Amino acid sequence: MTLFVGLGNPGSQYEDTRHNIGFKIIDRLIDNFEARDISKTSFNGQLYRTSDTFFLKPTTFMNLSGKSVLAVKRFFKIELDDIIVIHDDIDLPFGALRFKRGGGHGGHNGLKSIDASIGKEYIRVRVGVDKPEKKIRVAEYVLHRFSKEEVEDLDRLIKHVADACKALMDETLSCVKSKYSLRSIEGLQ
Repeated sequence: MTLFVGLGNPGSQYEDTRHNIGFKIIDRLIDNFEARDISKTSFNGQLYRTSDTFFLKPTTFMNLSGKSVLAVKRFFKIELDDIIVIHDDIDLPFGALRFKRGGGHGGHNGLKSIDASIGKEYIRVRVGVDKPEKKIRVAEYVLHRFSKEEVEDLDRLIKHVADACKALMDETLSCVKSKYSLRSIEGLQ
């Protein structure tokens, strides 16, 4: 059993923000896999599944994402090794894509919450959303929509990340890293 978790905030006002890139990728995966909705209030999120794969969009707001992940992990007895979290990363340029197992949260409140709830040794799919010029505006920045130029590349990026996530189900992490990692959006053909 594999659990993909896309991080974001619920509500239409957050739908197209940088912080919700994880939700957008989960939506693409749900469509690709034709997963069915099995959400329950106790999951604190929207949960979809196929025979052996789950797709979760926590509805707890970012800083409580771990509550939702823990509920699904416990209910379906999913191993930590089988959890893949997709999230925005301001330390990477827009369109960059990195993969790693474990590590720090880098100040990301969603990862902080998940680390505290289930531990750190899950796979992270880090999607670059760039960073503001002034550090003090980070919270405001991630809740802004993508620029017009970025929106033009967003669909290709989401498709690429979804393809990488599919590959994670069958290939090793190092193999997926070598095939799908990107330095920036320019690396995407």
